[in-house]
Amino acid sequence: MINIKENEKLNVKNHSCAHLMAQAVKHLYPHAKFWVGPVIEEGFYYDIDLGDVTLTGEDLPKIEQEMKKLAKDGKRIVREEISKEEALKRFHDDPYKIDLISRMDENDTVISCYTQGDFTDLCRGPHVESVKELKYFKLLKVSGAYWKGDSNNKMLQRIYGVCFDDEESLNAHLQELEEAKERDHRKIGKDLGIYMMSDLVGKGLPMYLPNGFIVWNELENYIRNKELKRGYLHVQTPPLGNVELYKTSGHWEHYQESMFPKMEVEGEEFVLRPMNCPHHMVIYGNDIHSYRDLPIRIAEIARDCRYEASGALKGIERVRTFCQNDSHIFCTLEQVEQEFKGVVDLILECYQELGIENYRFELSLRDPEDKVKYHHDDEMWNRAEEMLRQVLKDLHIDYVEKIGEAAFYGPKLDVQVKPAIGNEITLSTCQLDFCLPAKFDLTYVDHEGNKKTPVVLHRAVFGSIDRFIAYYLEETKGKLPTWLSPVQAIVIPVNPGVHSEYGEKIKESLQKQDIRVEIDSRNEKLGYRLREAQMRKIPYTIILGDQEVEANTVSYRLFQSKDTTTLSEKDFVKKLKEEIQHKKLKSE
Repeated sequence: MINIKENEKLNVKNHSCAHLMAQAVKHLYPHAKFWVGPVIEEGFYYDIDLGDVTLTGEDLPKIEQEMKKLAKDGKRIVREEISKEEALKRFHDDPYKIDLISRMDENDTVISCYTQGDFTDLCRGPHVESVKELKYFKLLKVSGAYWKGDSNNKMLQRIYGVCFDDEESLNAHLQELEEAKERDHRKIGKDLGIYMMSDLVGKGLPMYLPNGFIVWNELENYIRNKELKRGYLHVQTPPLGNVELYKTSGHWEHYQESMFPKMEVEGEEFVLRPMNCPHHMVIYGNDIHSYRDLPIRIAEIARDCRYEASGALKGIERVRTFCQNDSHIFCTLEQVEQEFKGVVDLILECYQELGIENYRFELSLRDPEDKVKYHHDDEMWNRAEEMLRQVLKDLHIDYVEKIGEAAFYGPKLDVQVKPAIGNEITLSTCQLDFCLPAKFDLTYVDHEGNKKTPVVLHRAVFGSIDRFIAYYLEETKGKLPTWLSPVQAIVIPVNPGVHSEYGEKIKESLQKQDIRVEIDSRNEKLGYRLREAQMRKIPYTIILGDQEVEANTVSYRLFQSKDTTTLSEKDFVKKLKEEIQHKKLKSE
């Protein structure tokens, strides 16, 4: 989907269209007053004070009609520069504009306005030449928005819209938006009973429902088993820590704004844990290590908390508490390359098995000019960055370098995935760290009996499991592979009064093989029960009638298929069990 904010031509056109919409609103609601109307990635919006009038989606066509009328009239859009004093006089009866003007820098002696016909608004611009260039637009939705984003202020009404150069581009974009709605993990999560939110519990604090917890457990077991086979040692650490822990690690200095406020208990100051590396450093330091012990791979599915602004929260993709599939690998300098290769290999193995194909690699480096953000050690940074470049070269992996995107303690490799909707997200990461082991005085004894400081690789394959579930729900439209589906098969007796006994037998047979199965013996029409199974996106729908009972067979349909296949009970159970055990992406 195109990013309108970053497209120079569409940016100007959408900003101009926001003014056209404001003019139309002013015609229909003369008492309307306007706050701001910026361009966003998806188009534009305008925040409006309409007094006692509350708009709904049904009002948008009326506003669109007035916009079309104004665009057809073809008024030129004229720029005018006025002083701050003149601006205060011109907009003296508009508290929102007065607020904007009053907060402008006194050095800004010139303020620009744009006028089209009978409508004038403050704006830096630029704009198109004439409103007749604004033919292909669509108002998308209306919602509430607090003035200045502050819940203590008045609630304004925000109208969203989008504008394109031609009708074909507009229609293609609208079709993408419809697809995005169907793929939105918030909608799918609600429809499938994956998770819920409650303001009573707190914003950005998801609660996983039974179906969601099944998906969570399957993913957790999947990655944990992968790690066990590769020699990882799993631990469990508390979801909070003493402030001194984060002062030692440096996070208190570099990351404090993303932490929840500290709390004092019996003279100690604690914070909710924003990341796991300090805890894992302490675990490593609990024992004496020889070079023969290394590498030591500590792993944890760990609950973390970070303070995200309420406006940035989005379903389970962006939350205030999440679980990281985290690991810290303690190794010698000579082992870094092999361990880094092992992490990349694990990432690629998981992506292949999960069907993740649209991704690319970014090597995040420090900005040498930034003397505040990054740990001071030029030799360390140069050595670490060159080491990662060499590993990627040896693995024949294409990548792009991103200056200024490294963690404060070292460079990192990020895997950017392109979701079916929306912008790229970082899924997996591996960070090289020469800094934290020294801060915690971590050592190992080398082969000559000397104490050395280990190197640490910070690594997450799924990143946060919460974000991964959001991403995967959108990728699959909620059609999860059978091994990951909350309900893997549903038994539907054609005539519940006659065929339910055999249905219960099939259900029991599947349950004995640890297959998640339900039976729908409700006194409802067969068609109704079949449609509901499809809506729940259950991979296998088992239909049992007279023929199946007599022949001791199973007839089934795959999700989104009307074709029916019949197998013996034994062969069907075997087929389904093998599909789940091998974690196949598609049913056959």
